[in-house]
Amino acid sequence: MRARLAAIAARVPLVVSALLVLIPLVIAVLGPLLPHRARPGLPYAGDGVLGTDGLGRDVLGLVLVGGRTALGMAFGAVVIAYLVGGLIGLVAASTRHRWLDELLIRPLDVLLPLPSLLVISVVAVGWRASALAITLAVAMVNVPTVARLVRAAALDAASSPVVEALRMQRESWVTIQLGYVGRAVIGPVAADIGTRITLAVFLVASVNFLGLGLSPTASDWAVSVSRNREGLLLQPWSVLAPAVLLVSFTLGFNLLADRLVHRTRRLTVSPV
Repeated sequence: MRARLAAIAARVPLVVSALLVLIPLVIAVLGPLLPHRARPGLPYAGDGVLGTDGLGRDVLGLVLVGGRTALGMAFGAVVIAYLVGGLIGLVAASTRHRWLDELLIRPLDVLLPLPSLLVISVVAVGWRASALAITLAVAMVNVPTVARLVRAAALDAASSPVVEALRMQRESWVTIQLGYVGRAVIGPVAADIGTRITLAVFLVASVNFLGLGLSPTASDWAVSVSRNREGLLLQPWSVLAPAVLLVSFTLGFNLLADRLVHRTRRLTVSPV
């Protein structure tokens, strides 16, 4: 599957992949700042540019503000996952104590087999309509894989003679890890970010679509798709507009990530 996607990414022009990502991203960031009609009308009517949804609200207005949660929660979860998991991975890779490595990594191994969507759904039900709770839950299920990725990428650099020399010069732990070991992690992390963000968008959208996350009246893109799917034949834009933006972002980001990975591998194997 990954090989097929990589082949597709190689054939798709870079500008197309970039537009697939930029259009929903720009709408999510700048959309709330744009004026839009707030007065409700008739359900599933043809008023306005994209008509109204099942509650009579302007679909264009919902699309403009719905990306804040649809993409914002996913990006926030990935940032938290890398801050927590990345720190755990760096500490585990650089420690000279085997017991500390085991103490940091083994509990995360217990979390790896747990179904991500099930864990997030349980948290979402416990803290209903809480965007922060869903963000933290998505981050939590990504921490184990991020920590193991960073640890594996940093092991060789953390045990290299350069690090030993820096320790003998009494360089600080932060300087060693971020200044030298961190550079060895940049490549694998950059390759992983594309998959990690699209997975986070999928998890957030799935929970909201199933009605386990945000309020059913929220403007979130996935909530809009779920709430208006019964009126698809009456007012298709109430479903198609947010669905197209979600699919566009995830597809474009995957294509860009695969293109980046392919280019990184080509540079790695090319002769100096």
